[in-house]
Amino acid sequence: MPAPSAHRCSAGDNLRAALALLEALQRLGLRRLVLCPGSRSAPLAVAAGLLETSGLALIPAVDERSAAFLALGLGRADGVPAAVVTTSGSAVANLLPAVVEADHGAVPLLLLTADRPARLKGCGANQTVNQEAFLAPCCRWIGAGDPRGLAAMPAEGLSALAERAWGAALAAPVGPVHLNLPFEEPLHASAEQIEAEWARRTSSSPALAVNAQPAARPLNPVDSAADLLDPDQPGAVVVGPWRAPAAQLEPFAEALVRWQRRSGWPVLADGLSGLRGWPGLQLVHGYDLLLGEGHALPAAPQLLRLGSMPASRRLQQWIAASDGPQLLITEGDPRNLDASGTARQQLACGLAAWLAAGMPDGQPSEASQVWAAALMAADQQLQQQLDQRWLSADPQALSREPALARALSRLLPAGEPLMLASSSPVRDWESFAAADAPQRPVFGFRGASGIDGTLSMAAGLAMSHGRTTLLSGDLALLHDANGWLWREAMAAAKARLTVVLVDNAGGGIFEQLPIRTGPQLDFERLFAMPQQLDHTALAAGYGIPARAVVSLDQLADGLSWAAQHPMALLHVRTDRQADAALRRQCRRTMASIHKGPDGGNTLS
Repeated sequence: MPAPSAHRCSAGDNLRAALALLEALQRLGLRRLVLCPGSRSAPLAVAAGLLETSGLALIPAVDERSAAFLALGLGRADGVPAAVVTTSGSAVANLLPAVVEADHGAVPLLLLTADRPARLKGCGANQTVNQEAFLAPCCRWIGAGDPRGLAAMPAEGLSALAERAWGAALAAPVGPVHLNLPFEEPLHASAEQIEAEWARRTSSSPALAVNAQPAARPLNPVDSAADLLDPDQPGAVVVGPWRAPAAQLEPFAEALVRWQRRSGWPVLADGLSGLRGWPGLQLVHGYDLLLGEGHALPAAPQLLRLGSMPASRRLQQWIAASDGPQLLITEGDPRNLDASGTARQQLACGLAAWLAAGMPDGQPSEASQVWAAALMAADQQLQQQLDQRWLSADPQALSREPALARALSRLLPAGEPLMLASSSPVRDWESFAAADAPQRPVFGFRGASGIDGTLSMAAGLAMSHGRTTLLSGDLALLHDANGWLWREAMAAAKARLTVVLVDNAGGGIFEQLPIRTGPQLDFERLFAMPQQLDHTALAAGYGIPARAVVSLDQLADGLSWAAQHPMALLHVRTDRQADAALRRQCRRTMASIHKGPDGGNTLS
């Protein structure tokens, strides 16, 4: 069978089609585009360059994996999708790690990948792969241009493609969308053709009707508060990592404060919830330590669960062991998030809508106040023990990762966005961040919990917020060393990223798991995998200034110094075996502080 003939088009036609698509996305709300190099994607690159004059922020990138994570950070920060443009072939495969996280973490993301036309697929043409299928399992929708080439599509078809892609990225649950865009040759517009398009654009100067926020979502049917939970009886609220757009956090928190004032229930909020330090909210901060080997917290008579499952395995076990009624409410995410299988019902309407459906008037009952007071007292005693006994080391010494997390939580300014790398940093923040620390946005990989793209996602958060601090382990930072290449983009955006590196010579998280074996197996080689690498020298190779912090009393000065640079590294060396022993000893002691003389639980 003869191969299909090529669609006749010019390089100018390709450029006009790319412009029409990007302009349609820009009218819908696209503000930021991360551009990776390539030849097949040249029409998209030139189009993006021309659209900079109309407000499209163009961020060049040499590494597709890092580019996708930068866009992930941008979208995570404010809930507006950023676009990533790549060429064809294996470039598309490098987007997958970020797409996985966007899927599970409910982050809007738009992938625009150039491709060969259908006539060149499946016949051995260079750089031609089944890239249209690479991202399929994790995308909300996959769209494609005309198989003959994007230039074969009419303007209304390109607009419709953009509208469906943008809508799919922001529909519940928000997430990644992939547009695979074939381009027939010739690809590269001449200077005359580019000048003609420039003249056309500057003469028409179309106004952009920007609609950057998600459209209002239909609410699920809701039940009144009294139908599933009884606010006049003791209970607790468990809040998982925040996954909805940042603008929705404040009304969510205000609704939670209203529920707590009515019910008196204490709140156990994940470190990535953004609720710790929220004014007017009573939180049990140290639940992960109180739920250690001694299980100092009694089972909750009833539970209001908000959002996805918290990271703490001990809290997950506590949820599963609570046999009273449980209601799970998400902020617009209809997917099953009941990992414990114990929720009687899941609603996607959001907390505020559920309360508006009929929260009964009243005040907390005496029984609820007594039960909540016992939990709050346990947490207060735990916090005092941490400050006075376990983490009260000489400020001249900095060898304890839990002490670093606690000090950092107090030293960072109120409202300073923070990203926590997976493994030990996010767990230490969960357990050891101070209860009196101020409120701030906190981010991490609690969708798929990987370490891919840690530095790049933090850079995206910083570009969106203007500033961010990243707390990372050495292997997570090494996994995305090319993230240091965002230095120039950070400077151009007048943004700042401070990286606090916990260097414990390998995978410290494995020291906290019961897998250290005897002499027959090499734990260091099989699990910890320490790398012979100087992170300070590596950062210097990317032009990043670095400073060693060897004691707690140097940390505040180091943070002030780092804030003067677009990107800076604070290098802290720790002892992972000693810190793992400290965590175990602390957990055993904290969980038993409420044991009575007969071994019974004083909170029961």
